[in-house]
Amino acid sequence: MLPLPGQEPPNAPPPRRDDYRQPPPPAGDRGYPPPPPRRPRRRPRWGRRIGITFLVLLLLLGVGFFWMDTSLNRIAAIEDYPGRPAAAAGTNWLIVGSDSRAGLTEEEKAKYNTGDPTSKLTDTIMVAHIPDNDTPATLLSLPRDSRVEVPGHGTKQINAVYATGGAPLLVKTVEANTGLRIDHYAEISFLGFAGIVDAVGGVEIDIPQEMHDRETGVTIPAGVQELDGVQALAFVRMRKSDATPRSDLDRIVNQRKFIGALAGEVASPGTLLNPFTLFPVIGEMTDALTVDEEDHLWHLASLGFAMSGISDGSTVTTTVPVTDPSARNWDPGKSQQLFDALREDTPIPPDVISN
Repeated sequence: MLPLPGQEPPNAPPPRRDDYRQPPPPAGDRGYPPPPPRRPRRRPRWGRRIGITFLVLLLLLGVGFFWMDTSLNRIAAIEDYPGRPAAAAGTNWLIVGSDSRAGLTEEEKAKYNTGDPTSKLTDTIMVAHIPDNDTPATLLSLPRDSRVEVPGHGTKQINAVYATGGAPLLVKTVEANTGLRIDHYAEISFLGFAGIVDAVGGVEIDIPQEMHDRETGVTIPAGVQELDGVQALAFVRMRKSDATPRSDLDRIVNQRKFIGALAGEVASPGTLLNPFTLFPVIGEMTDALTVDEEDHLWHLASLGFAMSGISDGSTVTTTVPVTDPSARNWDPGKSQQLFDALREDTPIPPDVISN
């Protein structure tokens, strides 16, 4: 007998095992609504986050750099005038260490053993030459007792020129006596120099012989020493001790040695890659330095990297050749050879390099 439509045959076989594997009916057919669809999980956009962070850091650095550049003390140190030396190869800096006590308290004068002179002298006068080619940079010292022709003022000791006509007259005097055109100017004070040394955490330097200043009573032991600001100032100023028998000639050698060590410390990764050290150092520099109206932080950075080569010997250091230990008179022949080499960006003849 045939089954009616919709009925199972009376002797129908049981359903196959595969029939039980059919998918369950939709959830809606079981009496409750289906769950909302899951949103796809978003992957972190690390590249975008890093890029934004990098841009923010660049913006902060740019703002900080601009602010510090505008904070530099500036004066009209370099002036144009008839007969000024023409621009030549390379770039020349006039670097001056001022012994001005302006702004120092009595306690600071005692701390730094500055004394109290009646006039503002510049006992440290250097010309830094940065070449345009692959010849080494040069740091040239001009002895403080040098007798030079001062434009409009006759013959004077060079460290007294600043007191006569300020930075502009000192620049003109150096240009007139060397034939080198000065492109940039940097002046640093007592307190500012010590502040920079302290900001980098001190400067390590090798002292071959114990130094005892008979004038101030300061003693610096022999051996490798890490000098703080007070000790560093004593080191670069000391000329009346058994360790400096040539007086100012030995002192300027020590000054160049220390400048090289300090520049190397400032240019080291430990300073440049550590914002907690770098920004205080730059802050101290902006307070300590006085530059020409046209000078900026990037000019100072170029100078600093050139001077950092003193420590490894890649920067030449020398003193203007003199005729006797008093360092009052320059050797005319040798000094001219030296100035010509700097003007032309050629190697300095070895027999005119004086250390």
